[in-house]
Amino acid sequence: MAGGGGAGRKVSIAAVQFACTDVESENVDTAERLIREAHKKGANIVLVQELFEGQYFCQAQRLDFFQRAKPYKGNPTIIRFQKLAKELEVVIPVSFFEEANNAHYNSVAIIDADGTDLGLYRKSHIPDGPGYQEKFYFNPGDTGFKAFKTKYATIGVGICWDQWFPECARAMVLQGAEILFYPTAIGSEPQDNYLDSREHWKRVMQGHAGANLVPLVASNRIGRETVETEHGESTITFFGNSFIAGPTGEIVKLANDKDEDVLVAEFDLDEIKSTRHGWGIFRDRRPDLYKVLLTLDGEKS
Repeated sequence: MAGGGGAGRKVSIAAVQFACTDVESENVDTAERLIREAHKKGANIVLVQELFEGQYFCQAQRLDFFQRAKPYKGNPTIIRFQKLAKELEVVIPVSFFEEANNAHYNSVAIIDADGTDLGLYRKSHIPDGPGYQEKFYFNPGDTGFKAFKTKYATIGVGICWDQWFPECARAMVLQGAEILFYPTAIGSEPQDNYLDSREHWKRVMQGHAGANLVPLVASNRIGRETVETEHGESTITFFGNSFIAGPTGEIVKLANDKDEDVLVAEFDLDEIKSTRHGWGIFRDRRPDLYKVLLTLDGEKS
C-alpha cells in the first residue's frame, strides 16, 4: 500500500487483462473481479483494458454500434466503479465509449480512491486502418493531455493509439504525471497475417518510460474476436502481453498472449523523482528549439 515518511512514497500499480465477450454485464463483472484480485495483491491503482464493456467493435463500420455509446454523466459503469473504488480505496481509470450530444469519443474517466470522479480524458490520436476503423466512430479528443492528482500519485492516461506518440507521454509528465497508464486493444492485423506488432508495441512504451523516467502500465485484451462487417467477417486475435515497466524502461511484470492475468508491481515514487531530477533530462530540455513539432511537415514557418 502507499507509504510515507522516511520509507518513501511507495505505490503499487496493477494491470489486468482478460478476454471480452459481447455481453456488457459479463465484462463489467470480470473487470470488477480482477480489480478485487489486484486489490488483494496490494494494488493502489488498477488499469483495465480499453473499451472493456464489449468486443472491439471498430473492426466494422456499422451504424448500430453507435448504440453502444453512453453519456459521461450518469454512466452506469462509471458509477459502479466509483462505488468499487471507494470500497477498496483504489484508483481506477475507466475506459468507455462516450456520447456527447452529436459527438462521440473514446474516453477514460479517472476515479480516485474515495470514489470521486476526477475528470475525463478523450483519446487524442484516432487510428484508421483495416480492423481498427476508429475514425468512423470517434471524434478526435478535445481535452488535451492531462495529469490527474489521485490519492496515491499524479497519473497520466493515454489510450491505445496515443501510446505510439512520444509527445503524448512527454506532455503528461511535463504536467507532473509520475506514472503513465495506457489501456489498449491491439492484436493481429486482418489484412496481413504475417504482421505482428507485439514487440514493437512494447518497445515504444518502454521508451516512453525510459525517456521520462517514470513507471508505465499497459493493459491489453486477449482472445479471438470476430465481427460481422459490411464486407463479411473480420477477426482479430488480441495479443495480451499487458506489462508494467520501470522508470528506465525495463519490464518488471509481463503477461502472456492468451491467459487472463493480474500484474502488480510496487515503486517508490520519491526515489524515482530524485533519480529523474538528478538525471537532468528535464533540466536540459530546449523548448525554444522544438517549434518544428508544431508543424505537420517539419517546415518552420
